[in-house]
Amino acid sequence: MPASRPSHILIVEDNQLVIDALTIVFDASGRRVVGARSIAEALAMTDTDPAALVLLDLGLPDGDGLSLIGPLRGAGCMVVALTGDDDPGKRQRCLDAGCLDVLVKPVAVKKLMSLAEQWIDRRPD
Repeated sequence: MPASRPSHILIVEDNQLVIDALTIVFDASGRRVVGARSIAEALAMTDTDPAALVLLDLGLPDGDGLSLIGPLRGAGCMVVALTGDDDPGKRQRCLDAGCLDVLVKPVAVKKLMSLAEQWIDRRPD
């Protein structure tokens, strides 16, 4: 894998416990993980250290996570929405905005890890 191709995961989630749990899981698989708890924090991190994959909660304290999809994709990140709402309309809005997929929380850890590796592995250069 070329050094210029990011392979880490950014978790954008307002719940620190979720960030901590996912960090432990992905760290154990050898992935570097960073967490952001707001839109502003995610944008700042993406400016300096774009991730290969972003797991994006839609309900953030400073706005709708959907507003991040354009800037994240513009930085070369693949974005997967994480939501607690199994609403087909919301799912479609996420996909229309450029999300690779939409997962409904809670997501089984093995499934999430497997999907994340598939997404990162198929990421275009």
